[in-house]
Amino acid sequence: MSEPQQDKKVYFITGGGTGGHIYPAVAVADELSKDTNNKVFYIGNPENMEYGIVTEKGYEFLPIKIKGMPRSIGFGLIGWAFQLLFATIKAAKYIKKYKPNAVFGTGGYVSAPTLIACALFKNLKTPYMMHDCDAKPGLVTRKLAPFAKAVSLAFDCAKDSINNKNAFIFGNPIREEFKILTKQEARKVFSLEDKMTICVMGGSQGAQSINNATVDILKKLSDKDIQVIFQTGKKNFDKTINVLLKAYPHYAEDKRLIVRPYFKNMAAVLKASDIVISRSGSLSLSEICAAPAAAILIPYPYAASDHQRKNAKYLTQKNAALYIDDDDLNSDILYNKILSLVTDPNRLKTITDNAQSLANYNATSDIASKLKSIC
Repeated sequence: MSEPQQDKKVYFITGGGTGGHIYPAVAVADELSKDTNNKVFYIGNPENMEYGIVTEKGYEFLPIKIKGMPRSIGFGLIGWAFQLLFATIKAAKYIKKYKPNAVFGTGGYVSAPTLIACALFKNLKTPYMMHDCDAKPGLVTRKLAPFAKAVSLAFDCAKDSINNKNAFIFGNPIREEFKILTKQEARKVFSLEDKMTICVMGGSQGAQSINNATVDILKKLSDKDIQVIFQTGKKNFDKTINVLLKAYPHYAEDKRLIVRPYFKNMAAVLKASDIVISRSGSLSLSEICAAPAAAILIPYPYAASDHQRKNAKYLTQKNAALYIDDDDLNSDILYNKILSLVTDPNRLKTITDNAQSLANYNATSDIASKLKSIC
């Protein structure tokens, strides 16, 4: 006699605008979709990067039009308030039509309309759960967390900013590759040897200050037999290459140096690396810790609520990363920070081990399990 079939569960996932909001949301969607009894819809802005990522994964995309809130009072703020109202009403209509058992939002302005609809329209009776990836939770998380059935956080210090007794420190969802790919396998992906490897990245768009400091030291690093994977960012690639050609004319012949505008397989890049020079967006930090690698963090100085600096300071307080202020960054300082790790294997190992201790390789399944429990 066959077992009775379980009732099909419907979930809404929402979050967008930046990778830090999108990739954790998609990771949870993927985890839920392992159960064929679950149906997942994704709510986002079709003009943002989440649209391409989500539709490529095959999820049904429910569009809403919403932009970030203007920081100054004026007509722009009034226009945005009406946009938020219309987006919230549209999200409520989606909820009424598809009747999700629960909603999962990763904070930020894209998730706000759907979460507000759940909180505001009590007749919809739709519980929601939130996830915030930063050491200092964003405005949407802080304002809507009190009405959530559960809140997932990446940093334990974030709990002080959340008014919800069901707040859990799960960490950020981490891609499966970080669990199964070895350092040696990752290096083979890029035809690199099994020796000291450094990754330099400033995010998908790059960071010109990091690029400038890096270009001047690439030849010196190569002369020390150090391999470098350098992601310049798409918009900065041509400019960086022009400068690099002057500083190191024969860089293209150097097999120890890989320079590209963007790497799709960032899991392999990070797993291949011993040291990572990076901005300090929360998702990047979680993946650096999971690699694991020792980070030299250079926070983006204009991030909202200065959250990148707070993320970086959290890791440095745990002796899990080194820190350079963007205003202080130059090639000499960066080179000396790198050498302080390369020439001191014990320090490199300590920082790497401390970073790995902050990674939760089961974060995705932990978050998905908690989401299922609020239905």
